[in-house]
Amino acid sequence: MERCLFVLLPFFLGVAQAVDRSNFKTCDQSSFCKRQRDIKAGQSPYRALLETMELTNSRLTLQLINDNNKVRLLLELYRLQGNMTRVKINELKPLKPRYEVPDVLIQDPPTEPLSVVAQDENGVVLSLGADEQRLIVSARPFRLDIVEGPKVLLSLNSRGLLVFEHLRLRKDTIAHKISSTVGSMWDRIRSVFSSKSQDDAEDGEGAEKTEQQAGGEQAAEGDQLKEEEELPGTWEETFKTHTDTKPNGPTSISLDFSFPGVEHVYGIPEHADTLKLKTTDGGDPYRLYNLDVFQYELHNPMALYGAVPVLLSHNTERTMGVFWLNAAETWVDISSNTAGKTVFGKMLDFVQGSSETPQTDVRWISEAGIIDVFIMLGPKPSDVFSQYASLTGTQAFPPLSALGYHQCRWNYNDQEDVRGVDQGLDDHDIPCDFIWLDIEHTDGKRYFTWDPNKFSQPKDMLQGLKDKRRNLVAIVDPHIKVDSNFKVHNEIRSRNFYVKNKDGGDYEGWCWPGNAGYPDFTNAEMRAWWASMFAYDQYEGSMENMYTWNDMNEPSVFNGPEVTMHKDALHGSWEHREVHNIYGLYVHRATAEGLIQRSGGVERPFVLTRAFFAGSQRYGAVWTGDNAAEWGHLKISLPMCLSLGLVGISFCGADVGGFFKAPSTELLVRWYQAGAYQPFFRAHAHLDTPRREPWLFGPENTALIREAVRQRYALLPFWYQQFYNAHRTGQPVMRALWVEYPEDSVTFDIEDEYLLGRDLLVHPVTEEGLKSLTAYLPGKREVWYDVHTFKKHAGGQSLYIPVTMSSIPAFQRGGSIITRKDRVRRSSACMENDPYTLYVALSPEGTAEGELYIDDGHTFSYEKNKAFIHRRLTFNDGVLSSSNLALDSQFTTASWVEKIIFLGARKPASVTLKTAGGSETRVEFEYDSALEVLSLRKPGVNAGADWTVLLR
Repeated sequence: MERCLFVLLPFFLGVAQAVDRSNFKTCDQSSFCKRQRDIKAGQSPYRALLETMELTNSRLTLQLINDNNKVRLLLELYRLQGNMTRVKINELKPLKPRYEVPDVLIQDPPTEPLSVVAQDENGVVLSLGADEQRLIVSARPFRLDIVEGPKVLLSLNSRGLLVFEHLRLRKDTIAHKISSTVGSMWDRIRSVFSSKSQDDAEDGEGAEKTEQQAGGEQAAEGDQLKEEEELPGTWEETFKTHTDTKPNGPTSISLDFSFPGVEHVYGIPEHADTLKLKTTDGGDPYRLYNLDVFQYELHNPMALYGAVPVLLSHNTERTMGVFWLNAAETWVDISSNTAGKTVFGKMLDFVQGSSETPQTDVRWISEAGIIDVFIMLGPKPSDVFSQYASLTGTQAFPPLSALGYHQCRWNYNDQEDVRGVDQGLDDHDIPCDFIWLDIEHTDGKRYFTWDPNKFSQPKDMLQGLKDKRRNLVAIVDPHIKVDSNFKVHNEIRSRNFYVKNKDGGDYEGWCWPGNAGYPDFTNAEMRAWWASMFAYDQYEGSMENMYTWNDMNEPSVFNGPEVTMHKDALHGSWEHREVHNIYGLYVHRATAEGLIQRSGGVERPFVLTRAFFAGSQRYGAVWTGDNAAEWGHLKISLPMCLSLGLVGISFCGADVGGFFKAPSTELLVRWYQAGAYQPFFRAHAHLDTPRREPWLFGPENTALIREAVRQRYALLPFWYQQFYNAHRTGQPVMRALWVEYPEDSVTFDIEDEYLLGRDLLVHPVTEEGLKSLTAYLPGKREVWYDVHTFKKHAGGQSLYIPVTMSSIPAFQRGGSIITRKDRVRRSSACMENDPYTLYVALSPEGTAEGELYIDDGHTFSYEKNKAFIHRRLTFNDGVLSSSNLALDSQFTTASWVEKIIFLGARKPASVTLKTAGGSETRVEFEYDSALEVLSLRKPGVNAGADWTVLLR
């Protein structure tokens, strides 16, 4: 049977032409989504019981009551540092605890004082501090509005779609019948002795309730619950051949958010769709549920491999964000509307101008857990990125080598194949830092092992790569072959670390090894053990230049519902339905921690993951999964990575050439050109596709691919600087144009070009047979320089650009300084001490600025010992200077400044270099009057020193 699986699966994957949509649920097939979506807007049963309000320094609590069933909820409001607000809603007295997502927030968010500025029987107004910001709590129906002066920034439950399915006893159980009988008897007793009317008891108004009255309200709840309709799918649900038992019953939650004045919202990756989120009226909502999807379709909201429940709203005045901290299956509905600009109509005494304004409404629906929402109020895009980073952390700072080129396929056959690929890269002068091994390198898909015939001497292979200053990545998936002769399986089973099935036995499913167990990565002890397995004495054959790839960690279960784990599987006391979307993050985290620990905390890890969640940026890189060798998949890689950057995950890329199918030569070349300008740059291919190493398509195409890869390596100092900034500040590396030009509405829908950092604009060719394209250059008072020709173009215009097969349209912003290393070698480590070239692109005012960051490229010494160089480069009034941005840092470099190129400069009479010691030296230069390009040759100054260059 197992042998049969190995034969059939590659065949199945090889012939797959597209995703089988029938394997994955629609909203109508997901009972909780259908129930929630069937609820109509404008009929909210929830009311705030203002008399229960309690206020501490930074936290307000009050109870909400559902007038239909009398179930009470607890609302918690927090004012957080950095212009954020937190909203939590849970059951006041649940039958058992509901799941709250741990390990995503990097700390308990610091709070600021919260105060009441007004209150009456209709609601409460709270001060949020800066800029006249107020949080208004409306009682009947319950609603929250955040306002700034006369403007409504954001409203919660304005459409009345708050739903909180409470934990309950199943009606056909003995326990429920006893509870209902006791409740009914108590209700009769209360009706005889209570002097209060039923209305007062239900409203909860007036004096504080006595214990007897509270009991009576609970009895009324019991009576109502008997009458509640049990809709299909609430206690059990079947999809195809799989039945999901639901011992806790229906537990879904929902809340709507309205953004007045907003027509553009972004985020909630991962979806193969446009950068701007579309309205979902008439179709399925966007789904967040980590799934193994073969050759996914484009331009639809179906779930893919990762889920980050963060949405950004943007208009010309403000950017805001909503972080829905929930790890269960989630659907997000988006609709456009027109709304009045008043907060409550007659309740408030002001009007915000015209009576109508565009509005975007967003509704979040999750299957389980609680409502835990962070509202990031910006106001600038950079503020929202900083706010989110303060909650979930910043992008891990990768080793420099990870920013180079990665050569991969499923699979390189054996050690000789690896040596041949390594030599082929050198023979064709193509730089590369990593060669990758997929699942076939293992002994029968037993991870942490090597095939004894094909990879019998892994250390020799690794040493051969190390001698060339290259690295290797080996895959380690989170499903473990059930085999009594397999040490890893035996240890996990003996330690009781496997996920359990609903009956308490070890959960098993089919994946690459055949029958497999799934470690419970939500268990901290399991994660610690997993990390220990990467130690050199545990992972036999591994060395310090070997890194890790976590695939299939959604988790993928070939014979499971929707190709994943059963929702009623157990992680300790929690069902899988409650933790599903965080499972991949835990795998990624444990692996990264293992790579750190194996070096005693010295070396930075590199781990690629397919599944991800909020906070995954702290542990490494992601890619866009099993794409196809089609032009549409090349084109969609841009908005997919841009969306990830908006939610903190900067280290993103797509399989160059497409994973499935065989690319045309034109498509392959164009994909290399695009991939060279995306953060993660890896070529990858399916087992059944023809070999496609860069030199197999003729000398002309090899030269084009070589040039694209060499452009990547020349820009490695710039890439490294951008990742250092992302690690420090949370700002994305690959940015949508509107991020830097938030008031330019032309940029709001652009997704076929993007910025790297602030200063490099790229418009890759992503359409077949293209002879020209139009690129938008933003900034009406700015200029842009073609990085290949140095020709200057005014900003604020659409530029017609003829293209050939060698074209990679890219522009440097006037006013910036970009550092490069133009002596490209076989790997990034070989370029360590090579000289720098500075590209100084002058603004219309004749100024420019930039930065240079240098460290050892691979350890945590930059953090632990302040062993780095961080220079500030400025040009103003004819003086280019390099000054120290980190006075307490200590690091030395052998690299020097070989060349300085000024773009948009006037010809000087002379050029002088002045060093920190006071000496002055004349510098040779050349000037191109047609392009206004000034080139200084060999200033000869150390890259880490103070110096100035004077143009006279």
